[in-house]
Amino acid sequence: MSIRPYRDVIRRKSRQIFVGDVPVGGDAPISVQSMTNTLTSDAKATIGQVLALEEAGADIVRVSCPDEESTKALKEIVRETNVPIIADIHFHYKRGIEAAEAGAACLRINPGNIGSADRVRDVVKAAVDHNCSMRIGVNAGSLERELLEKYGEPCPEAMVESALNHARILEDNDFTNFKISVKASDVFLSVAAYQGLADACDYPLHLGITEAGSLFSGTVKSSIGLGMLLWSGIGDTIRVSLSADPVEEVKAGYEILKSLGLRRRGVTIISCPSCARQAFPVIRTVERLEERLAHIQTPLTLSIIGCVVNGPGEARETDIGLTGGGKGNHMVYLSGMTDHKIDTDGMVDHIVDLVEAKAAELEAAENSDPAPSLLSTRQSA
Repeated sequence: MSIRPYRDVIRRKSRQIFVGDVPVGGDAPISVQSMTNTLTSDAKATIGQVLALEEAGADIVRVSCPDEESTKALKEIVRETNVPIIADIHFHYKRGIEAAEAGAACLRINPGNIGSADRVRDVVKAAVDHNCSMRIGVNAGSLERELLEKYGEPCPEAMVESALNHARILEDNDFTNFKISVKASDVFLSVAAYQGLADACDYPLHLGITEAGSLFSGTVKSSIGLGMLLWSGIGDTIRVSLSADPVEEVKAGYEILKSLGLRRRGVTIISCPSCARQAFPVIRTVERLEERLAHIQTPLTLSIIGCVVNGPGEARETDIGLTGGGKGNHMVYLSGMTDHKIDTDGMVDHIVDLVEAKAAELEAAENSDPAPSLLSTRQSA
């Protein structure tokens, strides 16, 4: 029985596929994706961006393959990077075959848009021969004309029908190694479409609010849409689509998953918005700590609270805590217990040292004992 049932997320049961060595669906962790915005034909630039995304924690990276120059560069990109690469294919079936041959782990493709049954069969054969999965990607902005005529406008029913029609084409070719997405820029439309698709099939689902917007507005919109779906147990892999550096998409994706307890990576900072009671500059302190602790991958929690109203209570629930005190004497908590005081000067450096030491301790414990520790159990509760 769960200790805190109000935190439980009961995930939809889906079949599992693999994108390279990353499992998607079933009981696998929800993976975080992003997409490069360099010219794929510029292998050096694309490799650099993929490596940056890897460092940020991306599990899977997608690259666009609109032409033969891009699929030619794909072989080098796959060779020089570590995460599975998805090739984004639109309309031209030969690009799909070339991408599979070049080592793509997955093809983002709509079978109904690449031509005759023979062409679909050729792409499926290439995918099977090269152990390549697929993603059917339905977008509200590019629905088939007949569905728009039938329903009058993009709507959840039209998007689900489109997805199932594409899925049927692959199923007719004895291919079921695929996931599906039904994206829209409208939160209501996206959520309703995914809910309908989740009820209609057991394929793993890739979540996204497409063309969500800038770093700030797009993150807010994506958090609402993806959060609603993930909280209800829908979703096996996600991308936060932003008009921003792709690395920011990965950061936002992890923050969404972390806030729902679905993934843990790096330092989770619990901090107050600050007010006149603050005994040190909270906002600037948190900004500096986020920057200084960005390299930490080990999951742990840090509370930064400006005064004693909520500080002790929050510190009891975190690995390391800092609560503002009078006359520059701030209390440091370790594992929820008061430990020592520190003044404002050198405070950030001190907290960084404590976090790095705690991360090293947790990593050493994990490497020496495969059994979950009491601390990790508490953290994931």
